[in-house]
Amino acid sequence: QVQLVESGGGLVQAGGSLRLSCAASGNIFSGNVMGWYRQAPGKQRELVATITSSSSTNYADSVKGRFTISRDNAKNTVYLQMNSLKPEDTAVYYCNLKLIFSNHWGQGTQVTVSS
Repeated sequence: QVQLVESGGGLVQAGGSLRLSCAASGNIFSGNVMGWYRQAPGKQRELVATITSSSSTNYADSVKGRFTISRDNAKNTVYLQMNSLKPEDTAVYYCNLKLIFSNHWGQGTQVTVSS
């Protein structure tokens, strides 16, 4: 059984920064992909960034140059450093862990950026 526990969301002014963390526990195998997705009210969930176990990264165009994803394999933890935040970044952010035969989600953490 896999569990993902997120932390670090909150309220910040435009231009500010936040750092999200997601710790994974349970039957986690090597070769996985961890990532962050977000869902704003009335919109579909969308990719923010992903990172493989070998630290190859992928970002949505809307966050390139502002957000940085990283991971600590020893701690099974993925991070999302968010800088230069904009009101349009407001959403619930979900941690994701993709294994070979399964896909797992965290409970979500709210990020609100005020203008």
